[in-house]
Amino acid sequence: MVYTMKSPALLIIGMLMLIWGGFNNSGAVDGMQSYLQKSAYSDHMKVKEKFDAEMRVATEMAAAEGKPAPEMKMPKSKFDEAKAKQAQLSFIFGGAFVLIGLFSLAWKPKQGNLDYYVSVVPGIAFILLIAFIVRWGLDPVFANWGKAVKDAGILTWDFAKIFNLNYVVLGIVIGILTVNVFKIPAWAANGVRTARFFLKSGVILLGTLYSAAELAQLGMLSVVMIGIFVLGSVGLVLFMGKRMGTPNSMTAVLSAGMGVCGVSATVAASPVVKAKAEEIAYTIGTILIWGVGCMFLFPTVGHILGMGPVQFGAWAGTGILNSAQVAGAALAFDPHGIETLKVAEIFNITRVLFLPIIVLWLAAWYVKHEVGAEKVNLAQVVVAKFPVFVLGFIAMFALSSAGTFAPAGHYQGKYFSSKEVKEDKLLKGKETRVLEGELSKMRNAAETQALQDLIANKKMMTREQDGVLQSVAKIEGLDAVAKGAIEKASKAAQHDSKTIKAYRDWIAWLFAFGLIGLGMQITGKALKQAGGTPLIIGGVVGTLKAVGSLIVVLMFVKEFV
Repeated sequence: MVYTMKSPALLIIGMLMLIWGGFNNSGAVDGMQSYLQKSAYSDHMKVKEKFDAEMRVATEMAAAEGKPAPEMKMPKSKFDEAKAKQAQLSFIFGGAFVLIGLFSLAWKPKQGNLDYYVSVVPGIAFILLIAFIVRWGLDPVFANWGKAVKDAGILTWDFAKIFNLNYVVLGIVIGILTVNVFKIPAWAANGVRTARFFLKSGVILLGTLYSAAELAQLGMLSVVMIGIFVLGSVGLVLFMGKRMGTPNSMTAVLSAGMGVCGVSATVAASPVVKAKAEEIAYTIGTILIWGVGCMFLFPTVGHILGMGPVQFGAWAGTGILNSAQVAGAALAFDPHGIETLKVAEIFNITRVLFLPIIVLWLAAWYVKHEVGAEKVNLAQVVVAKFPVFVLGFIAMFALSSAGTFAPAGHYQGKYFSSKEVKEDKLLKGKETRVLEGELSKMRNAAETQALQDLIANKKMMTREQDGVLQSVAKIEGLDAVAKGAIEKASKAAQHDSKTIKAYRDWIAWLFAFGLIGLGMQITGKALKQAGGTPLIIGGVVGTLKAVGSLIVVLMFVKEFV
């Protein structure tokens, strides 16, 4: 079978990307970019004003000494860097798509690997073009609208933030609209199927952002919470399925999907329990309905309850069914930071690691309850069903912990170094005096010693001290200046490596791409397949899991664990 379709679409998409890159390089769209990137443009104007002032002084001094005006180059601002990044990505991908587009039009495709790989490129280009539009255009537009409405007093809250109208949610919605209203073009269909590959690639790369120090604080918590809710959810579905008379195979795949990691667990468990095609479809339909709802509802509830990255990440990673939907909810809650996503993925990875255990359990359960079922080799089942992408995550995590991507022991993608704190970032006299006045509010000797050391050194000296003082900053009634001083000292001691920064950017793109593709796979037909008893069981168990995990998180999970 030949997959490559003759179409100029790939060539056109590539040319559009090249044009956008050229516009950014030439400054032709600076007016539009100044609106889309208001914060970065504000920083740009400050840099420009400072540069102009320095230039005037240097020119006046040179004139007074009878020398020619010095040549000075304005330093790059965040605005300049953002435009350059857009131009760079547009040129790289646009150029590649133009070349492959020309090749596909001139080439006579023949069955084989080259034909297949060329056939997926138009779909990849299609999704990436949407990702560019959503991430560089729609996301900042909605963010500006939300802030403008709040600043104008029309609403007392930022609707774009509360309803999570960012590139993650907008991308998924556009994906859903594309497949259900406009339909996916035939030339793009093959490439759209690669979305899950990019999502899993993003999860693998997330391993670079973790270290043993971070998992030491969150790892055991995630194992306990996930263990309780995964095993509890699977057991409850099996119990309800038997009581409501659903077939054993239907009950088993539904329990895997609702308990572990959604569609992946359903597919993994189905051959073990001899699930029929319609039973798999019912389960996936139930998971999609529940998961899509949670992906939009969880972030809104999280904002209303004032949850932080650790709390929301723990809740999303425990209470949402599908791995992709966990990532979607975490990014929707905090689209411009990585901390929430990292915590959610720690819990999600822990949950995925339960998959071999659950498949083993279901295999044994099915053999016991199904009349005439063949016995299976449980050891082979565990090996065969272990999720390979988790091994990639673990490998990247091991390299990260060893200091390959950033200094060993980095935490939340940053490393701690008191030696690298710049002189202008040291605490000032007023700040240390205010901190001295707050010593009496310390609750134990460790907090007193940590605050005294901060006052003496005017900067954080160790990560342990930083951890103690982060807790101190939460003390009710602590002076606002003191809180600000602690936050300032903590921020000054945290440093990003260039490698980690690059990985963060690529991870965001991988998830943006994958989630748009995920939206293109959520069809109305698939959603309608959920019905009857599976939907009732799924709804009950899903609700109990979401509400139960929320209560546990609010009671026992703190922002600093």
